[in-house]
Amino acid sequence: MTTHRIRTDLLVIGAGSGGLSVAAGAAQMGADVTLLEGHKMGGDCLNYGCVPSKALIAAAGAAHGQAHTAAFGVAPCAPQVDYAAAMDYVAQVIGRIAPHDSVERFTGLGVRVIEEYGSFVSPREVEAGAYRIKARRVVIATGSSPFVPPIAGLDSVPFLTNETLFAQREQPAHLLVIGGGPIGMEMAQAHHRLGCKVSVIESSEALGREDRETAALALSALRSEGVEIFENTKVERVQGTQGAIEATAQDGRVFAGSHLLVAVGRRPSIDRLNLAAAGVEVARGAIKVGAGLRTSNRRVYAIGDVIGRLQFTHVASYHAGLVIRSALLGMPTRHHSHHIPRATYTTPEVAQVGLTESEAQAEYGDRLHVLRLPFDQNDRAITGSQTNGLVKLMVVKSRWRTQLVGVAIAGHQAGELINTWALVLANRLKLTSLTNTVAAYPTIGEINKRAAGAWFAPRLFQNPTLRRGVRLVQRLVP
Repeated sequence: MTTHRIRTDLLVIGAGSGGLSVAAGAAQMGADVTLLEGHKMGGDCLNYGCVPSKALIAAAGAAHGQAHTAAFGVAPCAPQVDYAAAMDYVAQVIGRIAPHDSVERFTGLGVRVIEEYGSFVSPREVEAGAYRIKARRVVIATGSSPFVPPIAGLDSVPFLTNETLFAQREQPAHLLVIGGGPIGMEMAQAHHRLGCKVSVIESSEALGREDRETAALALSALRSEGVEIFENTKVERVQGTQGAIEATAQDGRVFAGSHLLVAVGRRPSIDRLNLAAAGVEVARGAIKVGAGLRTSNRRVYAIGDVIGRLQFTHVASYHAGLVIRSALLGMPTRHHSHHIPRATYTTPEVAQVGLTESEAQAEYGDRLHVLRLPFDQNDRAITGSQTNGLVKLMVVKSRWRTQLVGVAIAGHQAGELINTWALVLANRLKLTSLTNTVAAYPTIGEINKRAAGAWFAPRLFQNPTLRRGVRLVQRLVP
């Protein structure tokens, strides 16, 4: 094979959200950038994750809405679901967004795009097909892939993951979902709304990373729709063929279904990289990085899922901005996670930024104050019959300051509402930054202002000293 040698300022391995952000930013700032992608431009987010899952959730929401209109004075009807057509819609959505992540667009930005996987051959050199690339700096952004657990029989039973689910055109009669995290619960509700029977089997607590109070709201809603959720149930073995699959739990219970979706988490994609040749350390299956996202080889950075921490598209994009500052501008950077929001797009949605109540309680003890504002105190939520939810603030009070340390939301548009609180935490704003804001009425977003105001309300309206002061002013001021 002929080897073409390339010298470049910045080599980016992986064209998912993080890698694309680095490549686009660096090229437009004047760096010579080479981008490697051996599979699909756009990575997991565009092709198998955020985009297709939210498109399917939208299709499922349309079906569900037809059957739940009576409260508005509109006769409901049973939706006629064409599962294959719904999946075709998902493909169309991917197709609409794909040009933004395409080879052509990035070539137009000045990026040298090579459609090959990369493997290190030295601390500064990477081979990719017929190319050997020597780079001043390297950014590893290879993302993650579905983790397949060591369940007996899984190697001989057909199963789906998020990487194969959206190519499915046959509607499952009964979908078994192993894993009750965000992917499992989102796809469980979507498939149930599209006419499938669904059973979720989770070895511990469903939505286990989330605040327990907000998670409970979502899980209750899913159960009320008819999604079966079995918690603290570990699958020991599976058997069967497509259309007739059985999952047996450690306690002897047997769950029968037509299709199996495995959604128990993700593993960093590092197998092809030959990291040893680069002197890049790995810890617990992920690339080890410091506060500035540098690996043990100071010329090599790693961002996004491949470092095995918060595995979200927006985290990879955040990391990309930090790496551009460091690698191109020589500026010191440190990545933080306290201000990173996350959301699960069930109905109701569940969102979190900062600490959950249990995490805050463990860290701050009796200094913690928890404030709750239910959605039924928001007029816009009432007008749309979307009152199942709450905003929950974790506030720490000391002698000299009041500090917001976490926000949990369950309810309509929770994934949108959490962004305001991410802004507050990222910029260390006070709660008065929200209470001083004039929110448009009536909006769902107004509930954030009301939640912040809940901290001050008792101090204003239940303060004897203040009440005496008001009476004194009324007597003395003409």
